[in-house]
Amino acid sequence: MNLKDLLDNSLDKSLSDQKWHMLRQTIVKRLLSSGNATITELSSELQSSVPTVTKAVNELLAEGYMIDMGKVTNSGGRRPSLYSINPTCAYFMGVEVNISDLSIGLQNIKNEFVSIEMGTSFILQNTQESLMEFCEILNSFIEDSSVAKDMIVGVCINFSGRINSMEGFSYNYFYSENRPLTEIISEQLTIPVHLENDTRAMAFGEYREGVVDHEQNIIFLNYSWGVAIGMITDGKLYYGKSGYSGEFGHSTIFNNEIMCQCGKLGCLETEISGWSLVKQFQEAISQGKQSNVSIDENLLGLQHHVIIDGAVKLEDSLCVDLVTKQSEKIGRYLSILLNIFNPDLLVIGGDFARLGDYVLLPIQAALKKHSLGLVNRDMKLKKSTLGRRAGVIGACCIVKEKMLSPLLSK
Repeated sequence: MNLKDLLDNSLDKSLSDQKWHMLRQTIVKRLLSSGNATITELSSELQSSVPTVTKAVNELLAEGYMIDMGKVTNSGGRRPSLYSINPTCAYFMGVEVNISDLSIGLQNIKNEFVSIEMGTSFILQNTQESLMEFCEILNSFIEDSSVAKDMIVGVCINFSGRINSMEGFSYNYFYSENRPLTEIISEQLTIPVHLENDTRAMAFGEYREGVVDHEQNIIFLNYSWGVAIGMITDGKLYYGKSGYSGEFGHSTIFNNEIMCQCGKLGCLETEISGWSLVKQFQEAISQGKQSNVSIDENLLGLQHHVIIDGAVKLEDSLCVDLVTKQSEKIGRYLSILLNIFNPDLLVIGGDFARLGDYVLLPIQAALKKHSLGLVNRDMKLKKSTLGRRAGVIGACCIVKEKMLSPLLSK
């Protein structure tokens, strides 16, 4: 028995059966939202009699939704049992798709990974063959895990670029006018599928399980091959009217006549991004600058990692100089966002976060220089703690929230 069965409304139309089904749902909701409880606590909070709650709990135990955690220690008298949601009653799958690899994770209902694979080789191409290969990799991952497919409540898949999460379309990869991508992939997996923008998923991962403490208004910077932001306002992901918020890297800022990957000239990414870093490195070498790092002209989509490693591991002067100059620039333009949104927290994530102080200190100096003192004084600047797992964790958290929202909203 899995949680999907309990999420649905009761098929019985009688009032008594509907009330009983709602009580069972409410008990599960209480355990999911507030943690373990005794029957006495559940009875008091749900304003239902102890015998009625006991009967419902026994049913939920027998069906595998709940587990008995053992007796509670008290000062005297009969010790009550403590009950918890069964971690194996539902699983949630998150997938992070990058240009040259993908990462997949499977979490139980208590946000514990039961299986995770980082950096599986996969070349993302906008073809039907690539899509089918992608689905095969996901099915193989599920088969190799210890979890039966019918126990997986849903899958969230992160892609870069413009994602319509509401309708299930990706406009950068695998786009079809006739059918949502979620529908196509769901048919291949036989599991409900949700699409999400990669940066928003990373932001939500940090919010749920990463660097965020109690902050509710957050800007997350995904500083990688491209540049984008994810925003959380009052503890919820901000999508904007059409769901395309966060395209920070495609703001036309520079008068440099450089063509961006989006087709426009002078976007922020043309001078601040992983792909622009590779070009800047190539130009510096062609001008006679020296470096202990060399890049592969045939693998440019991966070579910003080589330059970042050159700065972090080798302390290569050219690499350090290039990433420092970029970080100073991006700090200047982040200050505009701070002045507009006045967030509690700015999180630096993505590939460039591996640079540590090489990226944080220039950004911090630029923020102090260019943002309003009152805004900057009240804001914290932190580096991502989840690293490359942020997207997978965020995807698992998002699909869990989406799938359980019918239950948790009651």
